[in-house]
Amino acid sequence: MTGRVTDLPFDRPGRFWRGNLHTHSNESDGALSPAETLRHYRDAGYDFVALTDHFRAEFNFPLTDTTALRSPGFTTLLGAELHAPRTEAGPSWHIVAVGLPLDFRPPEPGESGPELARRARAAGAFVGMAHPSASLLTAADAESLDAAHSVEVYNALADRENRGDSWHLTDVLLNRGRRLTAYAADDAHFQPQDPAPCVAWVQVRAESLEPGALLSALKAGHFYSSTGPELHDVRLDDGLVTVCCSPARKVLLTGGAPGAQVVQGSSLTECSLPVEMFGDGYCRVTVEDADGGRAWTNPIHLT
Repeated sequence: MTGRVTDLPFDRPGRFWRGNLHTHSNESDGALSPAETLRHYRDAGYDFVALTDHFRAEFNFPLTDTTALRSPGFTTLLGAELHAPRTEAGPSWHIVAVGLPLDFRPPEPGESGPELARRARAAGAFVGMAHPSASLLTAADAESLDAAHSVEVYNALADRENRGDSWHLTDVLLNRGRRLTAYAADDAHFQPQDPAPCVAWVQVRAESLEPGALLSALKAGHFYSSTGPELHDVRLDDGLVTVCCSPARKVLLTGGAPGAQVVQGSSLTECSLPVEMFGDGYCRVTVEDADGGRAWTNPIHLT
């Protein structure tokens, strides 16, 4: 097994753009106006943000139009957090849809979460399962959401409840044949009790900051996620995944088999790990830095 990892973005044309895919303003239950929310991210060095206000009747189904708030070097993607009844454990689905048209219709009477997600995907959106761990999604729930492109594997707001990490459910779905990517997000509301924002993001590889280019790259899986470390390169040569990254204390290769390949050290910036234990399934890279920040690749499919 030799050559560049074709389903990862590191050798693709363009550059990485830093963005947040799950954020709320006072158009729903956030504390700040859309302009204030976006200014916070722009000042923190982000390249783009998707405002995903809760698309609910109590907020008059907002699909917050942020096009006028774009500026040179900073752009926005239009989206919403969609809701419909119900999951096994909860009264409502939470579905992130980024790239929605402004005329996207509210849920129809009796429309289920999976049906709403299919309609969002058909309208051009990148569809994500929002905070599955915090929502207590079951495997049956998640399998029914067949329009999803991606799983929100880390949600900074849900981490306050010790339910921020959703990799276990993601691995279950991947082992059952679902081709899903994985993203991290703040789910920022800027409420006084909330954790600090700007702690979980995606790095999207695209040739420009044009919203259409970012959206296409997201759908294609040309991104990685982080709460701190940078991934500079990931490649596959002769049965080894080689990782180049910012200084790290641990690099792991996990995936569709129990166990892991692990390299630990001080200020690791490059290492190689064998993929043999994952057979013809998939693996993924996790990098952890000295502060406990982590970065994750999307799944690397070995067939």
